[in-house]
Amino acid sequence: MIQNKFILLIVTCCACVSAASLNAATIPAGTMLTVSTVSLISSQTVPGRSFEAKIAQDVSVKGNVVLKAGTKAFGKVTSSRANPRKSGPLTVELASIDVNGRRIPVKTSSVQPASPPQTARQAHYGHTAGTTVVNPQTRLQFQLAAPVNL
Repeated sequence: MIQNKFILLIVTCCACVSAASLNAATIPAGTMLTVSTVSLISSQTVPGRSFEAKIAQDVSVKGNVVLKAGTKAFGKVTSSRANPRKSGPLTVELASIDVNGRRIPVKTSSVQPASPPQTARQAHYGHTAGTTVVNPQTRLQFQLAAPVNL
């Protein structure tokens, strides 16, 4: 009786490990990730500050979807006008992706988002002329600089 339970436990563990390895995948470097921003980003945002986004379209590897649209992603501002020592154009990159409750770090190319001319509403909230504003729902494309193991 105890031996049967022990065998059942081992079989169950093996099944869980093999199921997990079937779901594991590697997204190769060079893959394009399109995200839709969730939070507002501007060239007045301090470098290092993070922003939230969602994967905008499924990412497939060898015909299998490994990242579904809607997956949470997080980026960071790498340069902006808010840095008094090294002021530059707004530049952002992806920093991580949430997969099954785990935050997986990613390394991507940097992107300099462009923005349409400033609106009166943005001026009302203190964005000065020449400020780049990336509104929520803006699509940005990043290229993976290194492979990502999920």
